[in-house]
Amino acid sequence: MSNVTSVDRPGAQPPPPALDPHAPATPAHPDPAVAAGDPGAVATTQAPGDHPGAYPGGYPPGYYPPIAEPDRLTRLVTRLHARTPRWVVPLAAVGCVAAGIGYALISDPARSAPDALPSCLLKLTTGLDCPGCGGTRALWYVLNADLPAAARHHFLFVFALPFLAYFFVAWAGKQAFGWRLPELRVGPKLVGGFLGAWLAFTVIRNLPWPPFTALYV
Repeated sequence: MSNVTSVDRPGAQPPPPALDPHAPATPAHPDPAVAAGDPGAVATTQAPGDHPGAYPGGYPPGYYPPIAEPDRLTRLVTRLHARTPRWVVPLAAVGCVAAGIGYALISDPARSAPDALPSCLLKLTTGLDCPGCGGTRALWYVLNADLPAAARHHFLFVFALPFLAYFFVAWAGKQAFGWRLPELRVGPKLVGGFLGAWLAFTVIRNLPWPPFTALYV
């Protein structure tokens, strides 16, 4: 009785031939027909990825471009970001907002001189109201619950203030506490419309004829 090896079994595959270590390596051609030895296929010298659509992403399969090593500053910022608690950034933003509100309350811009520092350079040099002129005074009147006077100094600021406050609370609450407040959808058309209204308001408030002179601050 003869022993039947795995090679003698029907349907068994022979072992792969041994590779010659001295043979030059020939990478597979990107064209499957050329790689299969089709005599009708025409080989080209164009490198893989030289033309659009050669491979998804522009690289042959199995090839990954080298990743650039980050510099020291990037590594430092990345480490600080990984170690910083998530409530630090919202807390810093709250501090900036509180500083602005405190400055408006202490300085009382509604009763300060027009040339008191800090002042608007555009208004000092040309006498025209800039797009932000009256915003600090409007904030002061809002904090003192005088909405008509606040709207008279900067109507668009008073109009946008509730939306800005909601955006800030939603962002800070999500960053610090994981809150999931309903999101307000603000598209490019809405932003463009608001900027256009702001530009029109800036032009109208500088017109020297009544009733536009009532908007001059």
